[in-house]
Formats: sequence, structure tokens, C-alpha cells
Amino acid sequence: MTGFAEPVVATAGSLDPDAPLVVLLHGRGSHEGDIIGLARYLPEGLAYAAVRAPIGEGGGYAWFANRGIGRPVAESLRATMDWFRMWLDAAAGERPVVLVGFSGGAAFAGGLVLDDPSRYAGAAVLFGTVPFDAGVPVTDGRLDGVPVLVVQGDDDTVIPRDLLDRTWAYVTGESRAAATTHRSPGGHGIDQGALGTLRTWLTATVPRHE
Repeated sequence: MTGFAEPVVATAGSLDPDAPLVVLLHGRGSHEGDIIGLARYLPEGLAYAAVRAPIGEGGGYAWFANRGIGRPVAESLRATMDWFRMWLDAAAGERPVVLVGFSGGAAFAGGLVLDDPSRYAGAAVLFGTVPFDAGVPVTDGRLDGVPVLVVQGDDDTVIPRDLLDRTWAYVTGESRAAATTHRSPGGHGIDQGALGTLRTWLTATVPRHE
């Protein structure tokens, strides 16, 4: 229906079909095999799934066509979000879902949670931007009460600084998300401080499964 191939998914963690699901979204030009490695450092008792983005790019894969770095083409983002939701609705059922996206995957995670805030138990935007001007609502109160983690590198030269600053301001301000933030002294990459913050945030955010 979307014109994309069936999702390729790497999994880790709990095999319980009712366990909360953490979906790991890789960066542009990467693939699911890279980001699933994070699962070994994250809380036990959760199910982890890393999905391969549907658009081939640079020896890897991308979540959407770009107008520029961090600026998705609206029609492309809509198509890939619809494709993702078809997979998610079948894979997750009614269990809680948390999105964790890095770089281009962060923009995709941001697009998904903005498109349907009530569907997700939280979203982590790691070293990336919310997709502004890309066809998803970025309005006052859009993420009211939704747990959102924003992690940025002070020396990040990959994502344009104006988008990083705008994301930080929106998530911590007018979105009214339940925001958690962390600034890394490094650049565009997940360091130990960022990983520890993500682990702590997931522990606090994901509903406990008995």
C-alpha cells in the first residue's frame, strides 16, 4: 500500500509479548544492526526493536527525503510514518511503546509523536531535531504531558544549530511535554553521559510490566 518493502527488524530484550516495547530508530545512512546494540546498555525487562528505515541511502537507509539536513519533505515523511504505523500496530498491539531516535531517527521519532501523541508512552530525541515545517502539528500544547527526552551535543556540527535550539525551546516550552533534557560536551554521537541519561529516563518513563 505504501510502496515500501516489508520492514526489516532486529530485536533484543524481553520475549514477553506483553512487555513494553522500545523502538530504536537509527540515523540517516545507517541501519537497524547498528542501533540495536544500544539495547544491551538499557533497562532489562523491556522488549527492544530496531526497524530499518525504508529508503536506501549512502549504503544504508533513511527515514525520509530531505529538503536539507533535519528538514524532511512533508510528503515523504507522511508516507514513511504511515508505513511505520502499519508495522507498529501489528507488532505492538496495545502495549506501551516508547520511541528512541538518533539523528535522522530522532526527527522521525519526533514526527511520529507529534502526529499521534496519545499512541506513545514517550519519545527520545537524541542528537536531532523535531521535524518543523514538515506537515506534522508543532502547536502549543501538542505534547501535553507526554514524556520527551531531548539530548544534544554542545559541539554538534551535523544538525543545524537553529534546529537544535528550536527543538530544545519547543519541547521544554510551548509543547508542554513532560520534558527531560541533557547536554553532552561532545559532538554528534551517543556518549556515556547520554547513554546513562537515556537509561535513567527509560526506567522512569516506561510503565512497569508485571
